[in-house]
Amino acid sequence: MLTGGQASDLCGFDVLVATIESAIVIGDKGYDADARVRAVLQGLGKEAVIPPRKKRTHPSDYDRELYKRRHKIENLFSRLKDNRAIATRYDKTGVNFLSGVYLAAAMIGLL
Repeated sequence: MLTGGQASDLCGFDVLVATIESAIVIGDKGYDADARVRAVLQGLGKEAVIPPRKKRTHPSDYDRELYKRRHKIENLFSRLKDNRAIATRYDKTGVNFLSGVYLAAAMIGLL
C-alpha cells in the first residue's frame, strides 16, 4: 500500500491490520496508540512490540530484545533508499514504483 509522504503511519495501519498474519507485530513509536493500535491487535490475539513515546504517563511494556531485531528491516529500507529513484519516487504509478523496489531489492540481495 502506498500512502502520501505526509500521511500518518496510522492511516496505513487501519487498512492493513486485517491482513496481518503474524502473531507478533513490531512497530516504531509512531504506532504507540492504545485505542487505535494496541487494543485492535489485542482483540485479534496478537502481541504488540511497540516502544512507548517518551511523554507517556503510563508507558506500556514491550519485549526489548525482540524490538532490537527490527533494525535489520530498517537497514534494508535504508539500502533501498540509496537508490535515488526509490528515495524520490520518480515513477508515477504504483506498479512501476513497486517494480523498481523489486529490482533494487534484487540488487541488494546479489551484493
